[in-house]
Amino acid sequence: MKMGTLGDMQEMGLDQQLQKMREDWDRRARENARHYVNTAHAEWTDEEFFASGELTVAEEILTDMGNICQGKAPGEMRVLEIGCGAGRVTKALAKLFGEVHAVDVSGEMVRLATAALREHPKAFVYENNGKDLLIVPEPQFDFAFSSIVFQHIPSREIIENYVREVHRLLRPGGLFKFQVQGDSSIVTQPDDTWLGAAFSERQAVDMAFRCGFDARYMHGVGEQYFWLWFFKR
Repeated sequence: MKMGTLGDMQEMGLDQQLQKMREDWDRRARENARHYVNTAHAEWTDEEFFASGELTVAEEILTDMGNICQGKAPGEMRVLEIGCGAGRVTKALAKLFGEVHAVDVSGEMVRLATAALREHPKAFVYENNGKDLLIVPEPQFDFAFSSIVFQHIPSREIIENYVREVHRLLRPGGLFKFQVQGDSSIVTQPDDTWLGAAFSERQAVDMAFRCGFDARYMHGVGEQYFWLWFFKR
């Protein structure tokens, strides 16, 4: 499936960016995966690392169940996570929702996440190509989530492609809640896989419209943690 927003010349540059993303995150995973996933500590115990994922779910999911579940029982929901890393948040999601599918561009991270989720038979992790979600089974998802992932992606085109792919997989009316870099004062480079491309409020709204979403809520405009609530039209 060719993604229509990316022309042939862009595709050449895109392939280089995706290779760099994969190589850099594989290297980070080998060096100190948990630190790069959550830089609050240089060293994490198992208990501390996965407790930090529980905290993310408590702050970003449990406080927002009306928008997320829309009357459906969490145990009956299929959930998609973009950028699972070493499974920090994925494990917490798997305790709450009926079925969780997660992707990451790094094979090293996927290996770690798979090991972390071995006691959760309805949690599935895939190594994707960094630009689409074709590897994910197509039955519709009820909710999609991504935290501290897109802020590392160096291309708005790649991020928008992900948003369009999430739209393809979500049920009508379903929510994609995710965070992007909102600080437009940051100067980034196309090969920088740590400081990713920033979005203004206008750019976020325009992206939602192009991808078939309503940008219903926003929080943190102009800040590093710029949260977006995109509901599928």
